[in-house]
Amino acid sequence: MARMITVDPITRIEGHLRIDVEVDRGKVQNSWSSGQMWRGIEKILEGRDPRDAWIFTQRICGVCTTVHAIASVRAVENALEINPPLNAQLIRNLLVAAHALHDHIVHFYHLSALDWVDVVSALKGNPKTTARLAESLSPWPGNGVKDLTAVKEKLADFVSKGQLGIFTNGYWGHPAMDLSPDVNLLAVSHYLQALEAQKTANKIVTVLGSKTPNIQNLAVGGVANAINLDNEATLNMARLYQIKNYIDEVRAFVDQVYFVDVAAIAAMYAPWLGHGAGVTNYLSVPDLPLDTAGTKFAMPGGVIMNKDLGSFREITSFNDELFRDNIVEGIAHSWYEGDGELHPWKGETVPAYSEFDHDGKYSWVKSPRFEGQPMQVGPLAQVLAGLAAGDELTTKFALEFLDLAGTVAGVKLTPAVLHSTLGRHGARAIRARVIAHQAMAQWEALVGNIGGGDTEIFTPFEFPRGEIQGYGFHEAPRGTLSHWCVIDDGKIKNYQCVVPSTWNAGPRDGEGQLGPYEASLIGNPIADPERPLEVLRTIHSFDPCLACAIHTHDPDGKERSKVRVL
Repeated sequence: MARMITVDPITRIEGHLRIDVEVDRGKVQNSWSSGQMWRGIEKILEGRDPRDAWIFTQRICGVCTTVHAIASVRAVENALEINPPLNAQLIRNLLVAAHALHDHIVHFYHLSALDWVDVVSALKGNPKTTARLAESLSPWPGNGVKDLTAVKEKLADFVSKGQLGIFTNGYWGHPAMDLSPDVNLLAVSHYLQALEAQKTANKIVTVLGSKTPNIQNLAVGGVANAINLDNEATLNMARLYQIKNYIDEVRAFVDQVYFVDVAAIAAMYAPWLGHGAGVTNYLSVPDLPLDTAGTKFAMPGGVIMNKDLGSFREITSFNDELFRDNIVEGIAHSWYEGDGELHPWKGETVPAYSEFDHDGKYSWVKSPRFEGQPMQVGPLAQVLAGLAAGDELTTKFALEFLDLAGTVAGVKLTPAVLHSTLGRHGARAIRARVIAHQAMAQWEALVGNIGGGDTEIFTPFEFPRGEIQGYGFHEAPRGTLSHWCVIDDGKIKNYQCVVPSTWNAGPRDGEGQLGPYEASLIGNPIADPERPLEVLRTIHSFDPCLACAIHTHDPDGKERSKVRVL
């Protein structure tokens, strides 16, 4: 008999997300994704100075701050047709690379890993056999018996006092949890070590951006990081080498811990390489520009339809017509006034809330479409674009990931398994390695450019009379982010943000096409409807951008039980 399960709010994310699934015969038959908060930043920006937009837009989210700042300054620069100096591009590249590394590490270990790792089971782990397992996979120095024993003792101390602390409300003992006690012990150890790794990545953002979250160093036209190698108060060699040391530390953790852990978990939960594909149209944009005009990039992007890498169309510049001309947002099932689909430059954000209606309006999120199609965005889209474009680092690390996961599982894996719940985690680990290595390349380019005598950080400009429009994109940790602005006589006339979680979390469109979250849940197993862990696994794999409880309802909409979940 079919039953409806409502998970509201989804926890271990940023923001408020409700997921409804219809379950029959142990599988999800239908699903609805509902954003439960109204953003409204677009209305706040109307009439303001475009040079201030980046300060406001990075307040959209408490996590995705830097990325909105970057997309915003790129949008206004695009409208003005100006290019920032090379130093500014490279400093921005280092900022977004460090932000992404911080985000990816936090996402896997502190937001998603507990969907797969049974913390309580780790108490049964043997530090000696766990250390042997870890040493067979990686040379990471933090995998020793002493380290693992200390973690087990710390965990046992929590439990003996009846205080699991941050691990209190997980689905421990759930029938879908398959890892051995030794693997669980290793994962808990790395969970704690990841707290230090993500902090190190964030130090890079702080050094360059003056603070985090909400960096302070950007400007339309460049950056505010004065460069003077002879001045202790500016960006000098001491600070640059401090950044290099941080990059080295984070890269070691990504290479030897994060990447290996995801590959191992993918192998140990092999069936989940076949669940959660959903929408297999992919959109990504190039990033880490290597020139002032944004025509050469360290990381490629483009469009892939129906998971066919042969259909790849590359997006080649900050002025690419393929991206600019083919995006619309629909509101057929969203709580806004208006009708139809509008290009972002003509977009409207007029709230019109009504009761939740599965057949009508049920979300504050709009439904973006590219050439009329729903698109999945995120690290998987970026990795697939890298493979299609023949990007050297992406290809190298993707093959290493598939080889490592296949070796642990005892089978040969191909890129096809990436179209899945665990494939998204794998792609994020691959992308993190690419970014960690590219961060060092960006550092070397910046040091080389400064060493050649170039200290320029800003391009002057003036706002023209009349109306201009521009857009800026960034391949953020969660996927393709774009900001669209219309400026009239130097003031913002219209501003729209088309963000990764809009692409992925959006509801059905006017044609009935499901959004990526919704489509990815269809066919997923549900072992225990009272504890719908599998819903969390797939939704978390997209890295939605936090709340505290799960409610489950019967088909009549009455609450059956309420459980707190970590």
